Amino acid sequence: MNAPTSPEPRVTAVAIVGGGQAGLSMSWHLKQAGIDHVVFERDRCFSEWRSARWDSFCLVTPNWQCRLPGFHYAGPDPHGFMLRDDIVQYLDAYVAHFDPPLREGVNVMRIERTADGRFLLTTTDGNWIAGQVVIANGVYSRPVIPRAAERLPQQILQLHSSNYRNPQSLPPGATLVVGSGQSGCQIAEDIHLAGRQVHLCVGGAPRSPRVYRGREVTDWLTESGYYDIPYERHPQKATVREKTNHYLTGRDGGREIDLRRRALEGMKLYGSFRGVDDTKLQFAPDLARNLDEADRSYNNIRALVDQYIAEAGIDAPIEPPYEPPWSPSHEVTELDFVDAGIRSIVWAIGFTPDYGFIDLPVFNGRGHPIHHRGVTPVPGAYFLGLSWQNTWGSGRLADVGKDAQYLLDAIRRTDESCHARAA
Repeated sequence: MNAPTSPEPRVTAVAIVGGGQAGLSMSWHLKQAGIDHVVFERDRCFSEWRSARWDSFCLVTPNWQCRLPGFHYAGPDPHGFMLRDDIVQYLDAYVAHFDPPLREGVNVMRIERTADGRFLLTTTDGNWIAGQVVIANGVYSRPVIPRAAERLPQQILQLHSSNYRNPQSLPPGATLVVGSGQSGCQIAEDIHLAGRQVHLCVGGAPRSPRVYRGREVTDWLTESGYYDIPYERHPQKATVREKTNHYLTGRDGGREIDLRRRALEGMKLYGSFRGVDDTKLQFAPDLARNLDEADRSYNNIRALVDQYIAEAGIDAPIEPPYEPPWSPSHEVTELDFVDAGIRSIVWAIGFTPDYGFIDLPVFNGRGHPIHHRGVTPVPGAYFLGLSWQNTWGSGRLADVGKDAQYLLDAIRRTDESCHARAA
């Protein structure tokens, strides 16, 4: 009796791994170009927006920057900041707008090169052969929680920022938030504004002004062309790709986050988290330095706006320089979590990408993608949705479509080259 044979792999010209804003922006361009393709999404499209955001979450950039290809924001509040459910509604409307060839609930377990230069994708929906592949599964795949968390007692509720929902879901008592990037600062504020005691570990994240000299800073930086500077010409060069996002918020119509003011209101600030020793939480003595560095970033952005206003000859109101309203009198490097009444901890120290399924020589010694604007050394293999893939807007709702347009041209060139060799 003959053994059953495996079904033949299905074939597509381009396989896209990831059904978020990056993958679907790529799909929009491919569909407009009439190029056969499939989008694989292991969950539901935009699952992170649906399930990994807290209740009061909102955009930190104005709604007008929601400009996915072929579907720019057209609502009544372009200078507002959409709440989580409104963002999901916008994204779902985008999918309905152009009906991509999306296969939800399909996990890509391996990508490898075939002998003829194509790509074999092993998926939970069988095998697929693709002429080219776009990896757009995002950089926020695996939540980061330090091993020190294992030394905390079970009585303390521990959550990653992606699992936090609201202050009411936390047990009575104080909360420690570890991390002062956008998520950490916004979650700390969310709990603080609910009248709860918050302890916040402040890391090296920069901060940004919200409105300066009469306009939203995002408007100034867009108009000046700053957001269009490619990372290769950025003053910080390629190191800008390693930088944490500036913290600010779209809450209450959009405003700055000044942790010094929150400290005056009773929020307890510490330096970077270092570990746990029995009932003691340990912190680095770097709170003052981290606050100063955040303010330096804040003031540098103001200086960029000042320079643009002066060079363009724009009449804009003058604002006084920022004066820190509070500074730590000393560095607290240890805190007894029992004495402080801390009953919950929110880890807001980020994510790591998941590239374990990619069996292609497209990574450097640190495990980071090797690419130029998403084009890798392997012909036909691309990344999309990376932070600073080209500019500040890369990977964001603002400009991920521009990066997808660039890859469309690369996909066309590769396809033409393959046809020329075959002829």
